[in-house]
Amino acid sequence: MSLKYSGASSIFPKILARVWVQCAAIGVLASSPLFAQETVKPDPQIAQALTDISPSRVQANIEKLVSFGTRLTLSAQDADSIKQGRGIGAAREWIKSEFETYSKACGGCLEVKTDTFLEPAAERIPQPTQLTNVYAVLKGSDPENAKRIVLVTGHYDSRNSDTLDTKGDAPGANDDASGTAVSLECARVLSQLKFPGTIIFLTVAGEEQGLNGSKHFAQMAKEQGWNIEAVLNNDIVGGDKSPKQDHGVVRLFSEGIPIAADEKKIRSIRGLGGESDSPSRELARYVAEVGHVYDTGVKPMLVFRLDRYLRGGDHSSFNQQGFTAVRFTEFREDYNHQHQNIRTEKGLEYGDLPKFVNFDYVAAVARLNAATLASLASAPAPPAKARIVTKNLENDSTLTWEASPGSSAAEYEVVWRATTSPAWEHVQSCGDKTSCTLPLSKDNVIFAVRAVDKAGHRSLPTVPEPER
Repeated sequence: MSLKYSGASSIFPKILARVWVQCAAIGVLASSPLFAQETVKPDPQIAQALTDISPSRVQANIEKLVSFGTRLTLSAQDADSIKQGRGIGAAREWIKSEFETYSKACGGCLEVKTDTFLEPAAERIPQPTQLTNVYAVLKGSDPENAKRIVLVTGHYDSRNSDTLDTKGDAPGANDDASGTAVSLECARVLSQLKFPGTIIFLTVAGEEQGLNGSKHFAQMAKEQGWNIEAVLNNDIVGGDKSPKQDHGVVRLFSEGIPIAADEKKIRSIRGLGGESDSPSRELARYVAEVGHVYDTGVKPMLVFRLDRYLRGGDHSSFNQQGFTAVRFTEFREDYNHQHQNIRTEKGLEYGDLPKFVNFDYVAAVARLNAATLASLASAPAPPAKARIVTKNLENDSTLTWEASPGSSAAEYEVVWRATTSPAWEHVQSCGDKTSCTLPLSKDNVIFAVRAVDKAGHRSLPTVPEPER
């Protein structure tokens, strides 16, 4: 048995030193790489697929979406407008045709679907309005793992300064043709491969009017019992060309205490110090590890809050239904290029136009999304019912869990970190057993368990509950 240290430069050297001495005393300390992620080798198939993600395709998709003039949810979607290529209806039909083209290229591997519903009148919807989400399903190749779903989404609607202006142009190049382009490009590239798990490539309407499309889709998924393990929401990932922009970073937002948690669960989270270990936080950490393993061209910056300050997005619709979801957003937004009518005032250009979008950056974000989707869809299911045995007061920690469904899990790993650390710092292989005892006090660290297949694909980590 060997314990592997993975912290680049821990801010808790004295604590870690004591752990190392404790481990060395019983002969379990071994040399280890700088990061735990470095023990994870890139999947050659995934790495090759990432090279196929094209900035020029991203640019073409964004410019095509902008060409519809406005994609406001309230804009035209009648047959004549669709034929003329203006309004949200025309955008919807084009997205659907793109998914169908990708499916044809892979021999019909994608099931292209629409989720159409009537949204009742509300503050930003003056009268009942038809909304349509468009999505493509790449069904998993393994019958058991195909029940597991990972999902990428962006919203294809747009707006200008007035959310009720159905006539004026609302190009929405960054917000959120960029996120739609991520879903499209991930579908185009990943549909050429097969994965044990299922991937859904989604584009939603109604975000600017009140997250309407994502709310309906998430509720539908919940009602139909879909097993969605992860949702990646891309909203404003255009890398606006402001000189203060950092094109090497994408912000990654994740909720702490789950929105869907009941009072009993909230009390448990507070009592155990699990405020930063929601499933969405574990997904965010997973994305960070993927970004270290694969060369995507952009690194995720973990932001431990649901969304930007006092703002929201489509991932929260999935959080509200109890699903694990995170949001990708460029490092620095330029508000002159969001929710603005196209104009020039005092030498400043306003409007969300393609010329302000960095297409290489969008492609890099698409690679990070694709690598995460492919890694999750390739991995075993996370271990279920993980527990820490707490029957006795002791300094060792024993973890137990149920084997992952299906036959793809070859071994299990326990990961842990200091309670004040944002990322997993250590990893211990436990072989194919469903229990593991470590010479570490549960008082001082946070534990989780993950499943690993023979090829080294790792599941999302599961944080154990106390077993009394």
